[in-house]
Amino acid sequence: MAKRYFDLSDDVHIAGRWHLGMPINAVGQDHGAWLFMRGDPAQVQGRLRVPLYRLGKTLDFSLADAGAIPVVHAKVASLLKELAPEDVQLFPVEIDGQPDHFCLVNVTRLVRCIDDEASEEVEYWTPEDGRPEKTGKYRAVAGMRIDPSKVGDAKIFRPWGWTIALIVSEEVKEALEHIGATGTKFKEV
Repeated sequence: MAKRYFDLSDDVHIAGRWHLGMPINAVGQDHGAWLFMRGDPAQVQGRLRVPLYRLGKTLDFSLADAGAIPVVHAKVASLLKELAPEDVQLFPVEIDGQPDHFCLVNVTRLVRCIDDEASEEVEYWTPEDGRPEKTGKYRAVAGMRIDPSKVGDAKIFRPWGWTIALIVSEEVKEALEHIGATGTKFKEV
């Protein structure tokens, strides 16, 4: 039986939910998507703080910095550390006005697995686009499907070329559902 994988996103349709801003370090430098979406380990000096962009209902799983960086409650962080220790780095974060413990999740696995043929639509940067540093990389991916045979032992990863997506194994999905983690939304890929 083939393994199943899911795009894990932030359920933005939860009424009255909070929205988180860009992570910053102790001296106010931002640590946004450029650092935590590469699919490799990151170096961070000092404790991180995540400001509230909009007050609201606290969630166990949220994507900070306009939907790019996972921030999770300690119970979710513990689950991820147990199920996928090779796939994530966890950084404690302070969230304005929040007494509970939260962590920023840096996904450290990058997997070349997008199935261009099975996906609804893929578009690549071309030389004509005038962005030589991006030529040959994904410009857009709609209805993404992955080739599970290329995933290996990764349980949480970002797909090469489309790192905005956060993919989890069925085991991780079911574990998150089992603990009742709020804020999660899954779509099979």
